[in-house]
This record gives sequence, structure tokens and C-alpha cells, in this order.
Amino acid sequence: MSSATSNIEIILSELDEDGILRLTLNDPSRHNALSEAMLEKLKITLDIASRNASVRVIVLAANGPTYCAGHDLKEITAGRTAPDMGHEYFSYIMNMCSNAMQAIVTCKKPVIAEITGIATAAGCQLVASCDLAIADSSAKFSTPGVNIGLFCSTPMVALSRNVSNKHALEMLLTGEMISARRAMDFGLINSAVETEALRDNVMNLARKIASKSSATVAIGKAAFYTQREMNLSDAYKYASEVMIQNLLTSDASEGISAFIEKRKPQWKDK
Repeated sequence: MSSATSNIEIILSELDEDGILRLTLNDPSRHNALSEAMLEKLKITLDIASRNASVRVIVLAANGPTYCAGHDLKEITAGRTAPDMGHEYFSYIMNMCSNAMQAIVTCKKPVIAEITGIATAAGCQLVASCDLAIADSSAKFSTPGVNIGLFCSTPMVALSRNVSNKHALEMLLTGEMISARRAMDFGLINSAVETEALRDNVMNLARKIASKSSATVAIGKAAFYTQREMNLSDAYKYASEVMIQNLLTSDASEGISAFIEKRKPQWKDK
């Protein structure tokens, strides 16, 4: 870990009584850049949370005026000093980033981004990788790599899976910053709210999800991302099999019975 981050807890973690785990990027002096240290801690923390039965929903927030500025360009520049001009290091850091982003998608718990400030490049990728996202109305987003001769190819993967082709290419080809309102219109975020209401809005959404069967939510999240990559016929075959297996779970039996009997279900999370 570099000296710039060695004396701080780079990601803060707080689990409340409702099973909502707040993870807060905590490297504001470096604009919460996705440094080696940040990517490593994020991947490890998400993997642990995914296996933790006490965690029902994850909120990914950030301290400071920048939500996440993307890759640490100073680390990338330092990598160029190697005899191979940085090829091995670039492969290493891009693999780390890809693994961290995929850890969000494969995490069994829903992940909600709580965005303040700006999210650029791989920081915008981070937002797009989360299952849900609510932003401060003054937040801004961009994929500005094209402005410095480095097309945002890896951010493109998450971005193009969340917004339309034309909106994604507008961001990728111009590198211009867009407002929270436009990000909402694009489908990059769910909503934009005033600063003082941001945390309450995020936590209210998290509590709604946390009140559901965590087993059912895990089944549904995995199925959503899996069927999305299939053709229509294969997606229906796959989703039908998922539905059958879901119907055989204890929580589905309890939930249906509770609905018929007009009572609140008692989840066993299995």
C-alpha cells in the first residue's frame, strides 16, 4: 500500500441492525481513486459481505467532494517505468479493476451506490456496476478518457449495459460531464435528490429490500444478470427453471401462504 493511504482506513464499514452494510470510500485526498489498495480492499470486502448472512443490502458511499475519480493515474504513470513500458502492470491493474466490478455484480446482496460529487471514468463504471444508484442532485458523471488519449473501454462495459447505445457513445466519444438529471434520464442512476435527503432516500430503499427474503433476492439478482446475456428463448427457459427452483424454497411457500392468509411473512432466508 502506498504511503498516501497507509495511515487511513481506505474503506469504512458499518453494519446496522437491519442488515444494511454501509461501505464508504475513504481516500478523499486522492479523490477516492481506484488505486491498487482501493481495488483490493473493495474486492475483498464485497466477497466477505456476499458470504455474510447478517448482510442483506450493501450501500456504497464515499467521503469528500469526489465520489470516485477512476483509476489512479499516478500509479499508472509509474508503471510505465518498467522495461516493458508498463504492459505487465497495466494488465495487472485492469484485471484487478475488472474483478472488483464483477464482484459487485456477482455479490449475492444488492449493492446501492450513494453518489455525491463527481464520478468519472472508472468511477462512473463503479456507479454503473452497482445494482441501484441514487445521487445528490448536484452530482456529475463522465467517461473522459477520450480527452487524454485513453478511451474508457472498460468503463464502457458497465456503461453500455445500463444505458442506451447512443447515450453511452455520447458520453464515451465526447468525454463531457453530464448532470445528475441527465444521468437519471439516461438510466445510469435511479434518481437524483437534494443533498440533505440523499442518505435518507438511500437508506429507505435499502430497508425496503432488506425486509424481503434474502434468499429470494439472491436468486433474483443472479438470474437477472444471467438471463440478460441470453437470447429470448434461452432466457425464458432459464428463468422458468429458476422460478421452479424458487417455488420449492421455504420462503416461497411461506410468502405465498402469508399472502393468502393476509399476514406478514416470517422469512427463514432459505
